[in-house]
Parts: sequence; structure tokens; C-alpha cells
Amino acid sequence: MISIKNPEQIKKMQIAGRITGEALVLAGEMVREGVTTKQLDLKIRRHIEKCGAKPSFLGYGGFPASACISVNNEVIHGIPSDDRYLEEGDIVKIDVGAYIGGVHGDSAATFGVGRISEEARRLIDVTRESFYKGVAAAEIEGARLGDIGHAIQSYVEENGYSVVRKYVGHGVGRELHEDPNVPNFGSAGRGLRLCRGMTIAVEPMVNVGRPEVLEKPDNWTVVTRDGSLSAHYEHTIAFTGDGVILLTKVN
Repeated sequence: MISIKNPEQIKKMQIAGRITGEALVLAGEMVREGVTTKQLDLKIRRHIEKCGAKPSFLGYGGFPASACISVNNEVIHGIPSDDRYLEEGDIVKIDVGAYIGGVHGDSAATFGVGRISEEARRLIDVTRESFYKGVAAAEIEGARLGDIGHAIQSYVEENGYSVVRKYVGHGVGRELHEDPNVPNFGSAGRGLRLCRGMTIAVEPMVNVGRPEVLEKPDNWTVVTRDGSLSAHYEHTIAFTGDGVILLTKVN
């Protein structure tokens, strides 16, 4: 069942989205050599709670932290740790959610630590741009879910990378994960028709190598099967009838 939001609910989601986006920006500004992933997590939690919200991820399905922080070949769901120090050349995926007013925001981005390789920089850029290709496809009159995935997949593969298949975007609202699933791959003109009041998280996960992934023994952290680098970019978006709003974008 897809939850269609009215204008008042979308306004509430803008508040949750702003807090989410601010927390992500603050964490990104902290990314540097010698910082632990746990320090990033604490920064995120303090900002979200200072704003009167709750971290969406904390305790979700038993997840032990306020943000998912994944490094290098880790794709998503990395658990922050006092023992994981960032190193020059790393790329860090930070995924954040905030809950306030009965609704969630959800956003992610990938950050480089100091000087990173040209390959890593290009991967980050392609992943971010693939998100905007997906959003542009969603704004076309009569667009369907498959148009988003097709636009993302096409752009990623044109640039020589692959899209993760096992994990996808999703609806967002009263629940952190709602219907529908939002794949980052697919066929144009197929799937559910996008309509006013829908709120979804579009989140391409892109690998330098093959798309296959594995879950580590901690039962959370997902890594690339072939050990290649991976990047992640995400915003919660709303369909208003007059276009698409990026609810979690703050700059």
C-alpha cells in the first residue's frame, strides 16, 4: 500500500528532511584523516536530538547507531566504531535519517578523505549525477518508476560502472521504509506511475566493479563481492504536481 501525502504532511517531511540534511552536511565537514566513524555518528546524533528529532536509524531492526557509515568497498549499513579511523584516500558513505512530527527524512552522500584517487573522485561524481538523472526522468509528465531506474542505470553503465541490484530506494513517510521499492535499474515506461503526493528515497549505490554484494558477519555491513570501491547518494523527494522537491537537500 503506497501512502500518498497531503500538503501538510509534506511540510512536516520538509522539517524532517532539513534536519536530516543538516546532520549529513555537518558530518561531511568533519570527514578527515584521524577521525573515527563513531565520532561522525555522535555528531549526527547530537544535531538531530538538538533539533528535537530522533535518529531514524537508532534501534531500527536492532541497528546500534544513529547513522550508517561505510568506508571504501563497504556499500551501505556500516556500523560506526571507535576503532575505525579514517585514512587519507578513503571514501566514506554517510547515511542519515531523522524522525520528527510523525515522519522521517532519509539522505546519504559519499565524501573523500583528503586527497583521493581520480577513480574514487570520478565514482563519487558519477553516483551523484546518476541521482539527478533519475530525478530528471521522474519530472517528465507521465513518468513511471522504471524511468527513474532506467535513467540511473544507463548513466552509470555509460560511465563504466555498475549499479547494485540487491538494495534499492524506497518510499518514506510515517515509516522509514514504505512502499514502493525504487530500483536503480529497470526499463523505461514500466512500473508504477508517479503521482502527486508520493514521497520516495532515490538512492543509487554504484560500484567500480561488478554489482554483486555480500553481507559481513556483523549482519549489517554490506560490501562489494569483488572488493571494488562503492559510492552512495540519496535524497528524499516529494511529487507535488508542480515538479519534484528534494526534501533533504540543504545547500
